[in-house]
Amino acid sequence: MSTTRRTLWPYAIIATFVLFAGFIGYMVQRAFHTDVELVSPDYYKQEIAYQKRMESVARTAALPAPVQIDYDHAAQRLTLQLPSALAGQPVGGTLHFFRPSDQKLDFKLPFAPVGSPARQQLNTSKLQPGYWRLRIDFTVGNQQYFIEKELIIARM
Repeated sequence: MSTTRRTLWPYAIIATFVLFAGFIGYMVQRAFHTDVELVSPDYYKQEIAYQKRMESVARTAALPAPVQIDYDHAAQRLTLQLPSALAGQPVGGTLHFFRPSDQKLDFKLPFAPVGSPARQQLNTSKLQPGYWRLRIDFTVGNQQYFIEKELIIARM
């Protein structure tokens, strides 16, 4: 009498494939029923604005000389000077003083340098001491420029 021994390996392999296919089917079904929303309703508009900002940063970096931002602690004066390559052209823009630790201290001022070289000086005596970020967004001719600088305002 011959006894044939049956092995369970083929059934285990088939069961594994069936369970795997069932799991994939379940995940596909869940993916189709998941709502995918953009982070903000005007995401594409923000993306275009971000791209323009990156172009402005690149244009500013390509200037023959950097925008000079000097802070004099003793005189409590901030001096902003444009490179001489931009001299004689109308300049307009915004200075945004950003305080990361306290949003209520944030404020904006117009950026309107005058003279040759184009320079603007600001009194910093009313600024709270501490860490600030200065964002300068300005236009010369039809070209947009942007620079961001970290400032530490200190009292002597």
